[in-house]
Amino acid sequence: MERLKQAVSLIESGNFEKGLEELKEVRKEADHEGLYDLSNIYYSLGLIEDSRDVVEELLIHYPNEGELLVQAAECYVDLEQEQDAIAALNKIDANDAAYPPALLLLADLYQTEGLEEVAEQKLLEAKGISPDEPIIDFGLGEFYLTQGHHLKAVPYYESVLGTKGELANENIELRLAEALSGSGQFEEALTFYEKGLENGREINALFGYGFTALQIGEYRKAINAFNELKDLDPQYSTLYPYLARAYEEEGATDEAIQTLAQGIKVDEFNEELYLQASRLSYKTHDNTSGEQYLRELLAINPTHIEAAKTLATFLRTEERYEDIIDLLNNIEEGDQNDPYLDWSAATAYAQVEEYKDAIKRYENAYTYFKNDPIFLEEYGLFLIEEGRREEAINAFKLALKLDPTLVHLEEEILRFGEERFNEE
Repeated sequence: MERLKQAVSLIESGNFEKGLEELKEVRKEADHEGLYDLSNIYYSLGLIEDSRDVVEELLIHYPNEGELLVQAAECYVDLEQEQDAIAALNKIDANDAAYPPALLLLADLYQTEGLEEVAEQKLLEAKGISPDEPIIDFGLGEFYLTQGHHLKAVPYYESVLGTKGELANENIELRLAEALSGSGQFEEALTFYEKGLENGREINALFGYGFTALQIGEYRKAINAFNELKDLDPQYSTLYPYLARAYEEEGATDEAIQTLAQGIKVDEFNEELYLQASRLSYKTHDNTSGEQYLRELLAINPTHIEAAKTLATFLRTEERYEDIIDLLNNIEEGDQNDPYLDWSAATAYAQVEEYKDAIKRYENAYTYFKNDPIFLEEYGLFLIEEGRREEAINAFKLALKLDPTLVHLEEEILRFGEERFNEE
């Protein structure tokens, strides 16, 4: 239709308003074929409501035409009229050539609504009808990948490698790499990540590449990938703990600590960064920084048990018993109970001579540590101070049974046993 071509030409040359006016005039006089073309033009221009109106006009005359119903559904999806889209697609007859594309679109809609089983059923039905159609295999791969079923996604992506046409602009290698990595096939995944990244440096793919390299000990490749990602997007906070780990594995502990410090500036609420930074600081004998990172983490999350346990252990080695008590009083507001914290608290209370609190904590810890000879020896010594010699002797005997090298406890058992006999 010549007038339709002229209208499109006006729009393409920048005369948008005049071109749209011409399209309105075309609509008044166009036959059904012309209206179909007009709907496609409106859609390509992003004028979805106009496209929908024209399609709906055609559907009055051809209510069961599958191609029109698919086109209408695509308009409804763009206009967030999902239920209208589903209704239109469900009208298409199973023998219609448009039925397989309709199934793919239905699968997307059902998946969006959280009906994953229905979505999968639609995709597999389309696969049964058109077993060699690449777009269907790709759809199945995408579905399983988004569902976290990586192993299921692999063969579908493999079947469409090198496919042209509709999939020419899809980076299949990167999708396959993600599926392989997610299913634990790291070496194969690394190969496809490298091929896919040659086609485009996607930030999520760079993260996946670095993560995969890390899993198989390719630490230098992981470092390079994560650093490239950091240069492209410094706010990609997930990369920092993994980059730090790769540096640590390479023996570059200072770089690992610096990376974690950078990560904390980007994401101050990422608890893993503080834990990792603290651990590495202690590892390099920077106890001040190690303690500071733990205290910063506990300021963010006062109920973080692992941070509290680590800090309490450090304070205990430094015999800072008042600090242990202050720490535990602050972090236990949420009724957090942990046997390691009970043991640390018991030791601290005993050292500052708050014996009632100490015995309560020792008794709490005993249930968990009754097979730990180090705990039993400490507990026994405390029981002796409390005058509970029989319980102390039992604790020493159990400790000696668990660890026969604690021969000094034999003397304690004999000594306190004789004292008890003499008292009797």
